[in-house]
Amino acid sequence: MSITSPLKASSIGTVEFDSAKGIYYEKMKQSKNLTTAELAKLPLLQQINWLSTTIIFFPIVVTVLGYFFVPLRLNTFLWTLVIYFCTGISITGGYHRLWSHKSYEAHWSVHLFFALWGAGAFEGSARWWSRLHRAHHRYIDTEHDPYATHHGFWHAHWGWMVFKQDASLQGKVDISDLNNNSVVVFQHVHYLRLALFFGLGLPILVAGLFWGDWLGGFVYASCARMVFVHTATFFINSLAHTIGRQTYSTRHSSYDSIITAITTLGEGYHNYHHEFPMDYRNGVCWYQYDPTKWIVWAFSWTGLVWSLVRTPQNEIIKARIQVQQEEIDKISKKLDWGRDVSTLPSWTWKDIEDKTAKEGQTLLVVDGVVIDVTKFKHEHPGGRQIVTFWSGRDATEVFNGSVYNHSKAARNLIAFYQVAKLVDNGTAKPK
Repeated sequence: MSITSPLKASSIGTVEFDSAKGIYYEKMKQSKNLTTAELAKLPLLQQINWLSTTIIFFPIVVTVLGYFFVPLRLNTFLWTLVIYFCTGISITGGYHRLWSHKSYEAHWSVHLFFALWGAGAFEGSARWWSRLHRAHHRYIDTEHDPYATHHGFWHAHWGWMVFKQDASLQGKVDISDLNNNSVVVFQHVHYLRLALFFGLGLPILVAGLFWGDWLGGFVYASCARMVFVHTATFFINSLAHTIGRQTYSTRHSSYDSIITAITTLGEGYHNYHHEFPMDYRNGVCWYQYDPTKWIVWAFSWTGLVWSLVRTPQNEIIKARIQVQQEEIDKISKKLDWGRDVSTLPSWTWKDIEDKTAKEGQTLLVVDGVVIDVTKFKHEHPGGRQIVTFWSGRDATEVFNGSVYNHSKAARNLIAFYQVAKLVDNGTAKPK
């Protein structure tokens, strides 16, 4: 069933085409927002976005005070977990994977569930949230990234919401699909009422009406739950771009971390996500902690969710080994591999003969390169006699298997004894 069945979609945004870049994006409204330079000149208190700051810090204050003065009852604790799960999964599974990245398609009832409980998370409407997140992916680590970590951990965590931002710097993205989604539009238009009811009113009402814990419902089911959901989401912007391992790409500030995954309902395998953003999985391996992935997959068996996007295994392995190769190359550059053959002087057999006969050097040729084993012959595992015997001769066949197929370690070692390139053909004759 189409998601437009219960509600009529309406257009609430204008889409423009950038002919220079060939992309569609939402037209930015003309506003009186100040530039970065103008904002910096304001007194500190005027630089603060007081609405966002209140939404972030008021629940923290209530939670801390409530911990000391309001006992946590078991029923309220369990109810808090239920709402935490509903609002948290609505952000990770709905706002993020369904609407921001279109990682799967879902029945209108799933859209509605995520819209209602997502509003209760008090993180803005799905349309607003998804627009910023798409900009984050498209313009990651640039000035157009709304919560870029190059401005610091705390800027990415909540500073971009606490302090007013220059709206003109927001990267352009296309959200025409969201503007045509009836549920997303409904939630955006009625966001404040939905947020107050599902984020504040309902948690208090259930705890108060069913077991008489009105204050506990406010402190724990509403405020404390909101703190934990906010922290989990903010960690995706900050912690997931700070700690962990870059398994699939080193081109952006995103990391895979089990620690972040645990704190974010599975969003912690962030390096994979930024490399393959449309994949419905964050933890691509079956054993990686990603409850959002498991829930979406489970819903697919009910028929409420379908068209799950999965990155081909071939592409995943390619990305992983490319990063491994980069790491190998970095280590390789720090090692001494001996003299580069291209930098060696050119010798002829006559040069070799002169140096072996007149200067007493022990020289042999391997694969067209002159090797000076005058000092090494005393350490040669096969004895000095065989090295001395091949002095002044081409020992390529002997070195490569006719007597002994030398190890990789031996081949690496002779790079330190290379002295010249052989420039004429023929084989030196025994003396």
